[in-house]
Amino acid sequence: MTRETVATTPPRELDDVVVIIPALNEEESLPMVLRDLPHVAAVIVVDNGSNDRTAKVAADGGAIVVPEPNRGYGAACLCGLQKLAEMAAHGSIAPKIVVFIDADYSDHPDELSLILDPIRQDGVDFVIGSRLTGHREKGAMPPQSVYGNKLACFLMWLLFRIKYTDLGPFRAIRYDALRKLNMVDRNFGWTVEMQIKAAKQKLRTVEVPVSYRRRVGVSKISGTVSGAVKAGYKILYLIAKYGLLDRQAAESVDEPE
Repeated sequence: MTRETVATTPPRELDDVVVIIPALNEEESLPMVLRDLPHVAAVIVVDNGSNDRTAKVAADGGAIVVPEPNRGYGAACLCGLQKLAEMAAHGSIAPKIVVFIDADYSDHPDELSLILDPIRQDGVDFVIGSRLTGHREKGAMPPQSVYGNKLACFLMWLLFRIKYTDLGPFRAIRYDALRKLNMVDRNFGWTVEMQIKAAKQKLRTVEVPVSYRRRVGVSKISGTVSGAVKAGYKILYLIAKYGLLDRQAAESVDEPE
């Protein structure tokens, strides 16, 4: 029995929730993520060019597996959204909420309700799981990740006057709101792009504390010097880019005709 089959009769409160999981060489951790996730309408695992058994363990775990050979976190997320749009267009699913979670088992899939409740109960549009305000296992986030997240959030406050504490990957957003964001980033800037665009479109956004543990395996970003540098550069670049666009737009409005 697959999750696609289960999607016909899931618990009512989760029958409009779709979970997207980008995955690159996560054959060890992915089964635990799928095991701990509550049953939802569908789980889409995007195999981002893995050279291990990631695709097979995803299928064995009941997920809908979509290949995206062009590596990049954002590319995988966009591929998952394309699959979701196709399913919605065919009428096989009616998504209202999309959840993103990593495949490395650092997030706690069983805390899904913490991410969903503000949308369900309080009418929020976008929920970010904050690792920095939640409980973190020792060593789960290396110092460069902690400081990098704090710097990015500070710069977003400085340029956009929006308050975030984290760029956490465990997040939920209304499907209709997500489609209006017109996401485009194909690698490290995906999370910050979403948060900036959500603020610019005045989405009702909250952060909730979530638990975070040491991931299974080595991080592709913070676990390597090159990955950390590339991610940091892209995040800072996007913050500056959107900040500059805002300034140019304001100046053009102020210019006399």
